[in-house]
Amino acid sequence: MTKLSVNINKFATLRNARGGNNPNILTIATDCQRFGADGITVHPRPDERHIRYQDVLDLKPIVYTEFNIEGYPTKNFIDLVLKVKPTQVTLVPDAPEVLTSDNGWDTIKYADFLKDILKTFRDNNIRTSIFLNPEPHLIEASGKVGTDRIEFYTGFYAHQYAQDKEKSIKSYTQHLQLAKDCGLGLNAGHDLDLNNLAYFRKNLPDLLEVSIGHALVCDAIYLGLENTIQLYKRQLEI
Repeated sequence: MTKLSVNINKFATLRNARGGNNPNILTIATDCQRFGADGITVHPRPDERHIRYQDVLDLKPIVYTEFNIEGYPTKNFIDLVLKVKPTQVTLVPDAPEVLTSDNGWDTIKYADFLKDILKTFRDNNIRTSIFLNPEPHLIEASGKVGTDRIEFYTGFYAHQYAQDKEKSIKSYTQHLQLAKDCGLGLNAGHDLDLNNLAYFRKNLPDLLEVSIGHALVCDAIYLGLENTIQLYKRQLEI
């Protein structure tokens, strides 16, 4: 079954907006797992505008499901990941000023850069994933740099879904077998929600994990966190 990893960054954004410790990020992570999440995702950025580096350290003993740390591999980020040793590290190509991860790696241009970093993580028994657009030449190059998985950027899918869902899924389903042939496990994330998640999962039956934050947190405002997590889990069982 496809696993649901809840990205808790937006809860940290809410906390930071007011100061103090409400909502408590450790409590949020504990409750997400108690309510059925298969993992917790965090994306600490250099400016710590949502999840802080200290949060990641504090979460280490709290997360008993899969712990996924996303980020651009600066020295500070690499040092943090090696200290925490999460289940998975997902590398994203974000510049510091980027609002949210909205594009994948050029795994041809940055092949040497990625190889060295991925080897460091894998030597420390940390599963690796690369954030990637669903393009065949990038998938093939990903198979050569030493990553365990790729995470398809699903913003393209989500933006087209309402107009033409068959067209929106095409580039993802076309390249699923290529990813498998390259020995890559498949994750996905970005703008997946209760409206489009089930269709995506149904058409990519080998999908291992989705990481969802913004939409899930927005839904939780109306539906409650426990109910929302269960609703997302059900979309992955269809």
